[in-house]
Amino acid sequence: MGNPFVHLDLSTTDPTAAKKFYGSIFDWKFQDFPQMNWTGIDVGEGVGGGLGGKQEPQAPSAWTAYVAVADVKKTIAKAAAAGATILMPYMEVPGMGWLGVFLDPQGASIGVWQAANPPKQAAPAKKAAPAPAKKAAPAKQAGPAKQAAPAKQAAPAKKAAPAKTAAKKKPAKKK
Repeated sequence: MGNPFVHLDLSTTDPTAAKKFYGSIFDWKFQDFPQMNWTGIDVGEGVGGGLGGKQEPQAPSAWTAYVAVADVKKTIAKAAAAGATILMPYMEVPGMGWLGVFLDPQGASIGVWQAANPPKQAAPAKKAAPAPAKKAAPAKQAGPAKQAAPAKQAAPAKKAAPAKTAAKKKPAKKK
């Protein structure tokens, strides 16, 4: 299975104004985490997120999508080897997991997230053992083959009647 998007985070100059704005448009619920200077966003169904102040003052306010990974450090190393600019190589979010953020070679930011307690994936269903094959009914054996009737022999050819000979012409009478 591929790596799904699991979180969206808004980095903004004014988190309070952002909460007011998005709260007036969408039916989102916000939960503040003052110790992290961050607010969680509960969207109900779908991928949730959060918002907070910008990490880099010169960066524009922007949304960053996060992708689930098995190991943030390994993924950040792979991204760097592929040409990414690493913005945050590794950060622990106590009790929740770890994250990293990078810019792809075209300049788009994306984050990676490693949950502390990732949901267990269901084990693939075991294939049922094939049912024992039913023994096929024995093939019907043909009884003794009927012998073809002997071919009729052609009747012996009749002897042709002797060819009729032309009647002998009587010699013409002389005059």
